[in-house]
Amino acid sequence: MVLADVVWREKIVRDHPEIDTHMSDVVQAVTKPDHVAADPIFAARTRYYARGVGPSRWLLVVVSYAQVPARIVSAFANRKDPRSWSA
Repeated sequence: MVLADVVWREKIVRDHPEIDTHMSDVVQAVTKPDHVAADPIFAARTRYYARGVGPSRWLLVVVSYAQVPARIVSAFANRKDPRSWSA
């Protein structure tokens, strides 16, 4: 799994500036997720959720498996539980 610097700076941080100081949390969300779900729009993507890290209740990280190696394509804070989450 890759997190390209250009994606981090010019996509993720630009769209979600609250994530700027949480790069290690983004990587941790993928390596040790609290919840994993298929992306409802793109079949080649997976959503990884980490609870209690980052700037909000959940940290959501989207990984694309459409290329090798897989790439983190988005990350953002989320207050709501994932739809498929059951505590």
